[in-house]
This record gives sequence, C-alpha cells and structure tokens, in this order.
Amino acid sequence: MTDTTTRAAAPAPQRPADDLGWQLGTLLARWRDGVADALEGIPAGPRGYHLLRVAAEATVPPTQAALASHLGIDRTVMTYLLDDLCAAGLVERCPDPADRRVRRIAATGTGRSLLADVGDRMAAAEVDVLRGLSAAERETLRTLLARTTGTAAPGEDRCAVVTG
Repeated sequence: MTDTTTRAAAPAPQRPADDLGWQLGTLLARWRDGVADALEGIPAGPRGYHLLRVAAEATVPPTQAALASHLGIDRTVMTYLLDDLCAAGLVERCPDPADRRVRRIAATGTGRSLLADVGDRMAAAEVDVLRGLSAAERETLRTLLARTTGTAAPGEDRCAVVTG
C-alpha cells in the first residue's frame, strides 16, 4: 500500500546565530568554493597557496618544520605538499647553511610570479565571499581575525622564538 497523503516539507534547520564553530566552518567552506578558480595552477589549492605565500613573503626562508607548524599541517602531509610544489617549480628546498640536515623553503621566481598573478583574483574572490559586508566591515573582520589567530609573522620560526 502506498501512502498518498501529502506531507509538508520539513523546515530548514535553524542556523545557529551564536555558534562560532558553525559560522567559521560555513565561512571557510564558502571561501574554499569562492577561491577555487583563482587558485588554478597551484597544487593542493588553498594549502599550496598558503605555503607558497608564506615562503614568498618570509625575509628568511622558513624551515620545513616551522612551515608545518605555522600552517598547522602534519609533517608527513607537508612532505607530499612540498614535493608537489617543487615539481611545479613554485618552491625549492634549500639546505640550511647552519645545519645541513635542515631544509629551508624558498619561493622560486616562477612561484613569485604565479603568486602575483593570483593576488588580484584572490582579492576579487574574497570580496565576493564577503559580499554581505561593506569594505570597512571586511577590513574590521580581517583585523579581528588577525588579533584572534596570533601574531606570528609569515614564515616565523616559532621554535626559534620559544628558545630565543
């Protein structure tokens, strides 16, 4: 026997206005979707972009371990990610002059050029992701996020900061 009664559509779940984890997760998912096209050509998408950006902006090339710590990437995953970025010619592993067992990660000229090309596309994608905010509100959001996520400079070796 088939049930032919009409059922009302279930209401959409309430969006928890006070659930920071849900809000951040939703924003991150929207950001990933929004920047996917802008990151074309960078292996591993957002992770590859962040790694390339930190390597390019660092005054001293960071160590592989410091990069993994700074970006919150497992050391094993970092090895594969670096392999992909090196194979694409975007970064290179350089021996540390003070310790030959350590590798420092430096952006190549190709990596810097690609990063410069991606910059405008990323900015446009981020404006679209945050389209519900004014320019001033977007800047306030960035300022607040920077304060809450720590003050480590891109490429800063946190181990050196702790032991220094």
